[in-house]
Parts: sequence; C-alpha cells; structure tokens
Amino acid sequence: MEELKTESGLLLSQTDAFAFRYKKATVVKPGTEVNTIKSGDVVYYDKAQAHEVIINDQSYVVIQERDVVVVL
Repeated sequence: MEELKTESGLLLSQTDAFAFRYKKATVVKPGTEVNTIKSGDVVYYDKAQAHEVIINDQSYVVIQERDVVVVL
C-alpha cells in the first residue's frame, strides 16, 4: 500500500487519504454566476459533492460555489 505525504510531513495510507472529506484544487474557470472565486484561485471543496467530467481527454471536477470550504 502506498503512502501519501502531506505538506506538513505527515504520512498517510491511501485509505486514510481517501477518508479526507475535502480536496484541494486550482480553479480553471468559474461559472458566470460565481462572484467570489476567480480563475487560478486555490480552493478546498467537499469532494462528496463533486462531479468529474472529461473534456478533450482532460479530466475536470465540477462543483457548486456553496461546496467550496475555503479559498486560499
């Protein structure tokens, strides 16, 4: 089983890493109704509310603004 090392140096198993509720991502393009988040922002979002789509062989995660927990 592979391990994941966090930015703070903590080693987690894949099972533990999968158990985290939130994921970190960089915003590619916010929707036209989004006012508080812009392209290039780094956000944490609730991964249970995310939907993955593939466009031109590139995978993207689509979320609603309300599922963003923090903008860094």
